Amino acid sequence: MSSKGLTLAIVAVVATAVASAAATTAAIYGFASPQPAEQAAASGTDDFGTRVHDYLVANPEILLDVQTALQRKQAEEQQKEAQAAIAANQNLIFQPEFDAVLGNPDGDITVVEFFDYNCGYCRRALADMDEIIADNDDVRFILKEIPVLGPESQAAQRVSYAFFKITPETYPDFHRALMGSGNRATDESARAVAAAFGVDSDQIDAAMEEFPPEAALEEHFALANAVGVTGTPAYIVGDTMLHGAIGADRIQQVIDNIRDCGQGTCS
Repeated sequence: MSSKGLTLAIVAVVATAVASAAATTAAIYGFASPQPAEQAAASGTDDFGTRVHDYLVANPEILLDVQTALQRKQAEEQQKEAQAAIAANQNLIFQPEFDAVLGNPDGDITVVEFFDYNCGYCRRALADMDEIIADNDDVRFILKEIPVLGPESQAAQRVSYAFFKITPETYPDFHRALMGSGNRATDESARAVAAAFGVDSDQIDAAMEEFPPEAALEEHFALANAVGVTGTPAYIVGDTMLHGAIGADRIQQVIDNIRDCGQGTCS
């Protein structure tokens, strides 16, 4: 919903709720004029609705306060739902069968990133990943690829997964090279990056046959759906879901909270 649409919806809800409450109060305490009850309620509602409208027009900043409060409440509810999903999928999220682990594989704090090689925001967030890894020797960084941006992303994913199966120890360098290349990630470009690390197309094709990526993709998309991923990049940091290219500082803040109180948000 657009900001304008949300504001109009808020106006309607506020006006309706307040007018309804006013009509009920008038009926209970006898504020209405001595007319039949239905006419009195209708008259009170219309009059109060007009006054609510005029007041909101004269004081539009109230709508911004209401909109901010609504958005905050919705975000809190989404976070609670995500936390429940994270708790229910601990093993799949934090003990990955299909995913590369960067940083400290035995780290006490885990950051999970959902990404697509053709996502511009993911490419800009590559530096955030490296900063987090460099600044935190107790963080393990898990990469979960969800190729949501079309057939070329899907083709690149097949190559990257094959490369990971062939030489997992080299995959972090492959990942950085493909994500940071500035070129569209395709089957051809991913194979070219693989070749630069000594893995040729015959090896890639053989690995694709031996390790088809469907199981990995099924798990990744199911997890993304469960925790409420709506785009890439998206992060799970401990018990907290973070959406978008939010920057290393925001990720670091959650990491620090986990160290301090064991949760992404400390009271």
